[in-house]
Amino acid sequence: MTERAGSARKIVITAAALAEPAASLSGYTIGVTSDRRRDELAGLLENRGARVVIAPALRIVPIADDAELRAATRACLAQPPDIVLVNTGIGMRGWLEAAEGWGLAEPLRAVLARAYLVARGPKARAAIRSAGLQAQWSPEGESYEEVVEHLTARGLAGLTVAMQLHGESQPEYTEALEAAGARVVEVPVYRWAAPIDPAPLHRLVDLITGRLVDAVTFTSAPAVGALLRAAGPGTEPLLESLRADVLTACVGPVTAAPLRRHDIPVVTPARARLSALVRTIVDELPRRALSLEVAGHKLTLRGHAAIVDGDLKPLAPAPMAVLRALAATPGRVLSRAALLRALPRGADEHAVEMAVARLRAGLGAPGVIQTVVKRGYRLPA
Repeated sequence: MTERAGSARKIVITAAALAEPAASLSGYTIGVTSDRRRDELAGLLENRGARVVIAPALRIVPIADDAELRAATRACLAQPPDIVLVNTGIGMRGWLEAAEGWGLAEPLRAVLARAYLVARGPKARAAIRSAGLQAQWSPEGESYEEVVEHLTARGLAGLTVAMQLHGESQPEYTEALEAAGARVVEVPVYRWAAPIDPAPLHRLVDLITGRLVDAVTFTSAPAVGALLRAAGPGTEPLLESLRADVLTACVGPVTAAPLRRHDIPVVTPARARLSALVRTIVDELPRRALSLEVAGHKLTLRGHAAIVDGDLKPLAPAPMAVLRALAATPGRVLSRAALLRALPRGADEHAVEMAVARLRAGLGAPGVIQTVVKRGYRLPA
């Protein structure tokens, strides 16, 4: 079930591979930070059995009537660029649609046809092709660094480069092109803005920090910055969760770059596609799951569920927290006081007993949770 950032379950710190139930992401909770294609991504994850928490980090605001875009377009018509860098498919389409509204579409298309067109990724390449144009080059890794290196190697002295922006200015790359001798015209087709309702994003920050989601997805680099800004004073705890326990999955290397600068391990698909991103998550999350043989049963821990002998058993946060604590040291007896520390704040030892009772009922496997009289509980693994 898709939900706004609100009621997600506890993450499991996981280890080895497991036998999967029918749906490969069943038992996991995954945060989605994208806005424009959030429903598509959420649907792909749900089809695999995941619980999805939607919390857009940013929204795209078209600026077809913006004076800056019109001025940049007229500058390109007055002095046709030698090179045009198309960063995004939506940006390319938006530029041509805006030009159509101003009666400048055909002159702009003619200018683009004469230029050396660089498409930074497959979506940009597809948008160029749909406009009846042909991209001359694309970077293999879709990174700005590759683009700058390629153009610099070709020679930029005295040339004009029109750069369609990716939602916001990229001064470091503009400066690198200018340092190589180019004149750069920035084309701002759209801009990023904060979500109208910031509450889901702030809630997702809390869920990540509390290890209440198993993975979080990003489809744009600006969304990473927006998430970190939303964390405010809690940025470091958020980063620690992403470094240690919460899987971070990005659609491509450009999106992943700001996370890697914070030493966060990131998984990315070989191709920048939502379907490939989901397959990457399907491959990675189950590999992290902890599996044990307990009292003759095969027990696997997932985010908000356990798999007992191949059957998925969803659990509430408190029973799941007790199971996770016991599974961290299988065979060892944990006292009520020790288990109390695994429960949400404000709980008492009676809450531990209730959580254990609910855990036994939820697992439905006698002997998995063993009581050691006057000492506590353990998994007899």
